[in-house]
Amino acid sequence: MKPKMNKFVDDGYCFVCGPHNPIGLNLDFSFDGRIMKTEFSPEKNHQGYVNIVHGGIISTLLDEVMVKLAIALKMPAVTARMDIRLKKAVRVGEKITVSAEVISNRRKLLNVYAKAVIGNGDVVADATGTLVKTETIAQNVTP
Repeated sequence: MKPKMNKFVDDGYCFVCGPHNPIGLNLDFSFDGRIMKTEFSPEKNHQGYVNIVHGGIISTLLDEVMVKLAIALKMPAVTARMDIRLKKAVRVGEKITVSAEVISNRRKLLNVYAKAVIGNGDVVADATGTLVKTETIAQNVTP
């Protein structure tokens, strides 16, 4: 099924959270009513330079937590813009906690802040995102 503009379908193959994706990260998320959160322990196959997690993986986590937040708030949205600051290298095997919260909510747009934190409390990356609200995101469609 080809998604229509502003109407997106989840078939369970999302690279970050899809339970059907055999090469995906298969992450679980928690939501406390305000903040969306997930944890990730990168492996060797997530590296860029030797034993350093690829910045694209970190960016992907920041993007996903922002979109998951919008869905949890019953405002499904897709990322239109994301400004990322990679502040510190993350080592393979070092657990990362990624979280997001809404900065502002306008008619068609959500502005969101996300951050990635390692065990000692250092923020290793953060991002602000502009998300465009969509009509709907259908869940659990059979592939």
